[in-house]
Formats: sequence, C-alpha cells, structure tokens
Amino acid sequence: MTKPAVVLLSGGLDSATACAMARVDGFEVYALSIDYGQRHRSELDAARRVGEALGVPRHVVQQIDLSQFGGSALTAAIDVPKRRSEDEIASGIPVTYVPARNTVFLALALAYAEVVQAADIYIGVNAVDYSGYPDCRGEFIEAFERLANLATKAGVEGTLSFSIHAPLLKMTKAEIIRHGVTLGVDYGLTRSCYDPVEQDTACGLCDACQLRRSGFAEAGLTDPIPYQA
Repeated sequence: MTKPAVVLLSGGLDSATACAMARVDGFEVYALSIDYGQRHRSELDAARRVGEALGVPRHVVQQIDLSQFGGSALTAAIDVPKRRSEDEIASGIPVTYVPARNTVFLALALAYAEVVQAADIYIGVNAVDYSGYPDCRGEFIEAFERLANLATKAGVEGTLSFSIHAPLLKMTKAEIIRHGVTLGVDYGLTRSCYDPVEQDTACGLCDACQLRRSGFAEAGLTDPIPYQA
C-alpha cells in the first residue's frame, strides 16, 4: 500500500519540484495550498494546474486571511521591491516576508497529515537562492519536526513519527530547475511573481522573478512563463 505524504503546493517552481520528488519517493500526494490573502493570487491557479499535471489525487485549498494582520508587501498595501541587486536580495529580511508564514503553513499541513495518517510532510523551502526569510532555514525545519512529534496525539501515542522533508534546502535555483526537468515538471504551469501585472503575466523585476530568471539562465534553459519586463 502506498504511503501518504502531505505536500505544501504553492504554485511556484520550488513547491512543484518538491511535489514531483515526493511522488518519485513513492508517496501518494495529498497536496495542500493556502489561500492566505496574498496579492499574487495567480499562484493558486498555478498550484491547481501543477497538481492536475502531476496526478495529485487529492488537493485541498485552505483559506485563511493573513491580510488581516498585514505587515508584508504580499498581504498589505506596501510596495513590492523591484530591480534589487543580488547583494541587496541576499542581505537582510525583505518587506515581502510574511510574518510566521511557513510556521502557519506547516501547522496546517501537520493537522492535515495527522488526519490522513501521513507521517511525511514536504515543503519546498530553499536556503541557498532565497531572499533571507528566516523560515526557510534548516534550523527552522528541524525545530518544527521536533514540535510536530511533541504537539500531536499521533506523535505522543507513537502511532506516527513525523518527518518534515525539505529536499530543496541546499540546492541552488539552477539545480532545482535541472532536477525538476528530469522529473518531468512543466515549469510553464508554475508562477513565482510577487506582483503580477496581469493574472498570468509576471512583472520580471521583483526578487522572486529575478531569482527565478537567473536560475533558468544558469541552468541553460528558457523560462517558459510570460514576463512583462
């Protein structure tokens, strides 16, 4: 019998790759996307497309509203930074950081996993080509895994031993893309832009777009999504 795994599927290229990796690892994927009031809602449509393309049998879109808190350019009326240099992207925590987002997401994934009896949770965080987010680090993933086994009925009773998988953690964006291509990921279905110009057109200038485009360039591949700039 195929074991279940919950995969956080945002619609970006990282989560799509992590989802494909979970399938290759032999898991039946229970995808979870979060509609959290983000301004870049095109990623939710992308998540649906990716889930369908990868043959995900069950895909839940959970609604919460982090825009009620604000505090981020992704959930409030704050300008998304554009045209930042590599040094600027690599230094400090940017205003696109959503307070405690991955903690919230993993908590929801953990609740889902406990219900469907999935001991494994996949998240596509990356600590190499990223914008300085504190919840994309290995220390955070390790700490949450300890929490998962302390704070759940399944963990305390020993019916499940939870593992948080972050298979992209130490990969560059180019390495992620190359690996995803070997797994058959269609990156044309994904979206990464923080401030899309239209529902399906990326701005090309935000941190997410720049990291994505440089990753494809380094991989020697053409990014298949439309850009305004």
